[in-house]
Amino acid sequence: MFGFGRKQTALLGIDIGSSAIKLVELAPGSATGSKPFQVEALALEPLPPHSLVEKKIADVAQVGQAIAVAVKRSQSKTKRAVVAVAGSAVITKVLSVNAELSDAEMEAQIQLEAEQYVPYPLEEVNLDFDVLGPSESSAGMVDVLLAASRQENVDDRVAALELAGLNVEIVDIESNAVENASGLLIHAAKLGPDRLTAVVDIGATTTTLHVLRAGQNVYAREQSFGGQQLVEEVQRRFGWAREEALSRLTTAPIPAPLQAEVLGPFQEALARQLARALQFFYSTSAFSRVDEVLLTGGVAQVPELAEQMAKRLALPVQAADPFAQMAMPAELDHLLQQHGRSAMLIAVGLAMRRFQ
Repeated sequence: MFGFGRKQTALLGIDIGSSAIKLVELAPGSATGSKPFQVEALALEPLPPHSLVEKKIADVAQVGQAIAVAVKRSQSKTKRAVVAVAGSAVITKVLSVNAELSDAEMEAQIQLEAEQYVPYPLEEVNLDFDVLGPSESSAGMVDVLLAASRQENVDDRVAALELAGLNVEIVDIESNAVENASGLLIHAAKLGPDRLTAVVDIGATTTTLHVLRAGQNVYAREQSFGGQQLVEEVQRRFGWAREEALSRLTTAPIPAPLQAEVLGPFQEALARQLARALQFFYSTSAFSRVDEVLLTGGVAQVPELAEQMAKRLALPVQAADPFAQMAMPAELDHLLQQHGRSAMLIAVGLAMRRFQ
């Protein structure tokens, strides 16, 4: 189940974020139309505070209830679902194995080699693997991606979805979901497929930098910095309720006191965090510059955030829209205008597993 489960005819992509459940269901677009995908259903349901702690589910019942509400609001009849664990909760390793091994022999070989790379007893982890293709370094060998995570990381997510009446068909990794959606992002943004694209997912409590090349995730790094800090500071400074704070932050024009006292300092801090994350990438790779930055997450809908980040980073920056190449009913488009299209990136990537 973990990592690379089988494809089904219809799947709900369920992103369990730090502050909300995001749900997306996709279908093939019209064979004669310009949109390759059709949005069948979507929903965004807030989570009670502290339901997740450092991307681990702290209250399975609360999360399950929120998923059930999201499913009901989406009006989807699909019961098959795909969910993801955070990249920080997963150990991955590319192994080279003999290409002539049968599936059973390859699985046994990988189980043996996994003991070298997984720092937990194997009976306490979920293991899966995917054959990437012929090895470039060794003739007669194939590269295999091994993925492993503690059982609790997988089991808690499965339990939450089952409480909502869903059947979990696939447990993926968040970075894989970003990679799945990256083709849409690059196409929508009219970026070259061989360019180096930084996708910055600004979550409620964690910001994750993904660097993509030719649609493949070549680097990922998480930092403890997110939009929740911005919302809480707005509430503290101005005494607004959470919903009002969110509305003020995402509606242009931004009031001058809010920009000067809270949003400006947050933008400076975010730029420093991103510059530091990019510098870590440069120091561990053969690259010295990315070609562009795509912002995702709820914070990405703050007016002029992309423009401000572009000035501070001296790089092209824009908000990502994973729905740009999708046909969508008007009522769902209105819902996205309320909550932000960029926040649904991982859910879209998970829902795209239907087509793999």
